[in-house]
Amino acid sequence: MPNFSILKHVQPKKTFRVASVMGKFDLQTEHIKEQFTGSIDVDKTWQIGVIAGTSGTGKTTIAKHLFKKDYFSTYIYNSESILDDMPKSADIDTIVKMFNSVGFSSPPSWLKPYSVLSTGEKMRVDLARALLEQRELIVFDEYTSVVDRNVAKIGSCAVARAIRKTKKKFIAVTCHQDVIEWLQPDWVFDTNSMKFSYTRGLLQRPEIKLDVYETRGYWHLFRKYHYLNNEINKTSSQFVAFYNNQPVAFDSYMHFPHPHCKRFKRKHRLVVLPDYQGVGIGSQLSDFVCKLILKRGFRAITKTSNPALVNYRKKSKNWRLTHFGRQINRSNSVTTATRFGTPKRVTFSWEFVNGKET
Repeated sequence: MPNFSILKHVQPKKTFRVASVMGKFDLQTEHIKEQFTGSIDVDKTWQIGVIAGTSGTGKTTIAKHLFKKDYFSTYIYNSESILDDMPKSADIDTIVKMFNSVGFSSPPSWLKPYSVLSTGEKMRVDLARALLEQRELIVFDEYTSVVDRNVAKIGSCAVARAIRKTKKKFIAVTCHQDVIEWLQPDWVFDTNSMKFSYTRGLLQRPEIKLDVYETRGYWHLFRKYHYLNNEINKTSSQFVAFYNNQPVAFDSYMHFPHPHCKRFKRKHRLVVLPDYQGVGIGSQLSDFVCKLILKRGFRAITKTSNPALVNYRKKSKNWRLTHFGRQINRSNSVTTATRFGTPKRVTFSWEFVNGKET
């Protein structure tokens, strides 16, 4: 990208109010001239960049000037389900895979209109839609500007992971410096100083430290986000993970009666709040609880069809796949699976082995 020198000159019509203010404060038109000069000198191998600075330092002006065709601000969403707002060229499997890759992994939320989603969910939906479009570069303005800062950081980590899995390029335009280390960009242009710097490999993402408690009384915060069933067994052992004192994930297990083994404990409900998905919190909480089950002298088993969990457990030495196949939904209730037009779903059964050879 070349050097740039952008002159922004505002010439308001001299209405009564404008003339009054100019006279009162002795303003001249040159007071509302702005010039932005700098250089974003990148090679061809980058994937993630950041244009950051405080309000009024020219972030949007520079982004629009240099990347006019790829600049993104807002999409229009009109459908009753965000699934139908995705590009027509994308099939349902591609859409679901993309939703999961950006950390938007709650099937019940996929059926909702955009307007009722949380700000964190909206950010991920916008990114998924941009990635599904036929564009090589995405310039995302007002990045995380209206999102809670905890959500912004976790979401940025999920965004970076999603982008790195593609061949696309992504530029975040933001006034928030706190997301930069979570995005781990290849370069940063600071509009406060008009200086460009390479940051590839120099920024380390902070650890996501969770505090996990065995407790009760939190299921109501998570129930609506479970993709199959929002009921909880009263006899289950329940755990809640907190990030910066905020509850973000829930896990539980219960006894599993077996004719030949009395030591089985079956995972019951695992839920991560939508704004905190896509960074491995669910997998890590599940492993933590399963290790506790083993320490208590039992064996831990579970069944899931969640793509993120399946992909993680296939690669992990902590899990052994015991069975997989299609499970027929025999209940009379309408589930997420039947809403998508199939009475069957592929499920995977696992046993937690904690890295031991079996």
